[in-house]
Amino acid sequence: MTIRGEMLIGATALRGTDTVFHAIDPSTGTALEPGFGGGGSAEVERACALAWDAFDAFRDTGLEARAAFLEAIADGIMAIGDELIQRAMAETGLPRPRLEGERGRTVGQLRLFARTVREGSWLDARIDPAQPDRAPLPRADLRQRHIALGPVAVFGASNFPLAFSVAGGDTASALAAGCPVVVKAHSAHPGTSELIGRAVQAAVAACGLPEGVFSLLFGSGNRVGTALVADPRIKAVGFTGSRTGGVALMKVAAARPEPIPVYAEMSSINPVILLPAALAARAEALGTGFVGSLTMGAGQFCTNPGLVLAIDGPDLDRFLDAAATAVGGAAPATMLTPGIHAAFTGGVARLSGNAAVTTRARGPETSGPHQCRAGLFTTSADAFLDDPALHEEIFGAASLVIRCAGSQALRAVLERLEGQLTATLHMDGADAEAARALLPVLERKAGRILANGWPTGVEVCEAMVHGGPFPATSDSRTTSVGTLAIRRFLRPVCYQDLPDALLPEALRRGNPLGLWRRVDGVLGRDGTTSP
Repeated sequence: MTIRGEMLIGATALRGTDTVFHAIDPSTGTALEPGFGGGGSAEVERACALAWDAFDAFRDTGLEARAAFLEAIADGIMAIGDELIQRAMAETGLPRPRLEGERGRTVGQLRLFARTVREGSWLDARIDPAQPDRAPLPRADLRQRHIALGPVAVFGASNFPLAFSVAGGDTASALAAGCPVVVKAHSAHPGTSELIGRAVQAAVAACGLPEGVFSLLFGSGNRVGTALVADPRIKAVGFTGSRTGGVALMKVAAARPEPIPVYAEMSSINPVILLPAALAARAEALGTGFVGSLTMGAGQFCTNPGLVLAIDGPDLDRFLDAAATAVGGAAPATMLTPGIHAAFTGGVARLSGNAAVTTRARGPETSGPHQCRAGLFTTSADAFLDDPALHEEIFGAASLVIRCAGSQALRAVLERLEGQLTATLHMDGADAEAARALLPVLERKAGRILANGWPTGVEVCEAMVHGGPFPATSDSRTTSVGTLAIRRFLRPVCYQDLPDALLPEALRRGNPLGLWRRVDGVLGRDGTTSP
């Protein structure tokens, strides 16, 4: 499959006429061919018009047809072969095993959503049959299901060029819900995005769907993204990226005559709490394991453990000694883009230059451009509480360890934290009551609570929550990973006294789709006798 530097708008492919930009190989700093022309207002208008024209037909597709479409996308991505991996390596600096694993995750979540679509419980069918003889007033026949919100704008993420990008979780869950998708590709990996986009475009055609079900736009600035979110035909937004970018899109969406939801995953420092008995029992192992999580992928994960809390004392010193040794031996890794590297370097400089912060260890000197040199820093709980700048995320392999004078200081730090994607407890049996006391705080602060693990690594499954209170996400009621993500792009509709022939299949008498339905408050999956 040849990369041509083209946007994909419905069934067409065209070069943008705006400023040409190139992907940069972060390992060398060299520009990659071809150049990509950015889109403008005409391309946004065309993509949104096609998406709106496709909406009613696409949301009315049968469950089997929609599931087969998602599976066709997965098959198309795999059919690209090694060309996809090689291009993604060149555009991101990520190693082959990581990208092959991410490709597996991408097609796996498409197939997971196909299974979810077929199963149908996401429709949340509810039926309260008519009670004409009820006194003092009869009850109408009331039936409810969920329908798609409308066309969705999806923004590709920098750190996951496959799993959180063109055909990633936001796109998969929106398509599963019945929403056409217009993707704004990330300018760091446009070639990878075009390859994936062509696979989606081919699946749309092969499945006989309206061409507007999918479009892919490019643009190196924020003009295309802003215009996309402002377009009245877009009804929701999926975004993974910086807090600055996510908040900017939230403002655009809120300022529309018809405000729309923005599901933005943004900023998290993912606190790790080392409780006393666990720290005493295995300080050295915890230090080594922590650095393994910290430096994974040059620390460029949204669940990177950027903060560690523990009660001060000899056991914490043992942890720090082991962690410092591991940091000192952590080979520098290429970061995703020159911009991300510059932001990381600036964040580390601000942290190390803070008078209340001690630099405990740095990784080896870098040997190439845009490499991440890991950093381990310490401060006191009082200093952390007094300085909001210490709460800011540094995207990369840098972490701050908070020395707490006691359990009250540790809890005070947790109470002061903003919303998080994750919070981790390392505990032994003797720590159970201390952990129990902290759980209410952690539940208020985070979307996922771990015990005796590390936050990096997000399983795509039914029970996963990859979300949390602001600024981890813009809406703490949702997740961007796992099957629950489909709910972001749905809304309920109630049908009162409609004839059976006019009802959607999910609500018809006889339950023709064989769904689990809640009838008179009782959940069941009855057959032809179902109301």
